[in-house]
Amino acid sequence: MPTALWIAHVHVTDAEAYGRYAKEAGPAIAAHGGVFLARGGRYVQLEGNDRARNVVARFPSLEKAVECYNSPAYQAALAHAKGASLRDLMVVEEIE
Repeated sequence: MPTALWIAHVHVTDAEAYGRYAKEAGPAIAAHGGVFLARGGRYVQLEGNDRARNVVARFPSLEKAVECYNSPAYQAALAHAKGASLRDLMVVEEIE
């Protein structure tokens, strides 16, 4: 089964609330086998919409990533991000 990448592009509008999201989301992601590959580091926007915070995490499978997103722990964390950010989030399977 191929691994999958969770890719988020974020514009933070309330840093305090978003900080609470990040603090709670990390353990929820790790509990589902997610490992951060990039988390708000340097980037160059070449095309499309610029969002200053970019996060990439690898999961054991697409299904585990979606399971994480739908988990009670992640949804509780996500409640802090809603209204505190504009986000695009996708999960993409890696090539085997």
